[in-house]
Amino acid sequence: METTIVLLIIGLIVLIVGGDYLVRGSSSIALRLRLSPLVVGLTIVAFGTSAPELLISIQSALKGSPDIVMGNVVGSNITNLALVLGLTAVVNPVKVQLNSIRVDWPMTMGSSILLYLVIIKGYIMSYEGILFVLIIITYLFLIIRQSRKDVIATKRTLDKEEIPDAPPKQIWKDLAFIVIGCVGLYFGSEWFVNSAKDLALSFGIEERVIGLTIVAIGTSLPELVTAIVASYKGHTELALGNLMGSNIFNILSILGITSIIREIHVHIDIINKDIIWMMLITLMTLPLMIMRREVGRVDGFILLIVYAVYIYTVVV
Repeated sequence: METTIVLLIIGLIVLIVGGDYLVRGSSSIALRLRLSPLVVGLTIVAFGTSAPELLISIQSALKGSPDIVMGNVVGSNITNLALVLGLTAVVNPVKVQLNSIRVDWPMTMGSSILLYLVIIKGYIMSYEGILFVLIIITYLFLIIRQSRKDVIATKRTLDKEEIPDAPPKQIWKDLAFIVIGCVGLYFGSEWFVNSAKDLALSFGIEERVIGLTIVAIGTSLPELVTAIVASYKGHTELALGNLMGSNIFNILSILGITSIIREIHVHIDIINKDIIWMMLITLMTLPLMIMRREVGRVDGFILLIVYAVYIYTVVV
């Protein structure tokens, strides 16, 4: 028991350090590649912070635990937009770009609706997983291409003095920061999740509940740490992009790749209850984003209350 608790604490510390390195490296890469921080959050950071969900989902599917696979993804998406965005907004109000409202939120909501339509029959087949992967590849290609065009066009309208220079350090150092950050997030979440899962199982908690709560919160810790670090440092666009991107990645890439490897069967409660919560919380974020073009501290507290209510309905 003592060893499990120690690993739990070590995992959290490694997560915090990994999140800091990932934000530092990805913010620098954004300047070098002429990408906006929002797009970096939607791509590099989102992929890095979604790595724990991907690995845990694949391992769970191969070991015959589909409830943990779906609970992990659905629970992580709920956690990202309620708990993580809520805490991030409480730390520092999150600024919202117009592209987040016009493109990224519709993609997040659309992915959620698509998932519901696919799993309503009770499972995800391999050809549906291939469709998910093709959609995420197309989406990434389009947003990266558009971002480069927008950044270049913006720089042409600015005075030379207003254009931020690329960081002085060599690019391999930026890449090293990103790799170290991703590795830290992976091992930190791995230690945290496994320790938390062992503690939960010792108390006789069922797999679906573990997937929706402990595993979901544990695998969302990279997003939580990265978002709060980014928000604290003033990179709120990166924080929001990270959360939106992670939710899109969780559905399209994680479930896509996992279902290609092995067909995923879905618990009836996830279809009738949990995914409905996921879609409603995603829908709820839209007016919060539109009003004043930021998710403020009051909005953050509202999201935290909604998350607490959801957890109560799962556990009770």
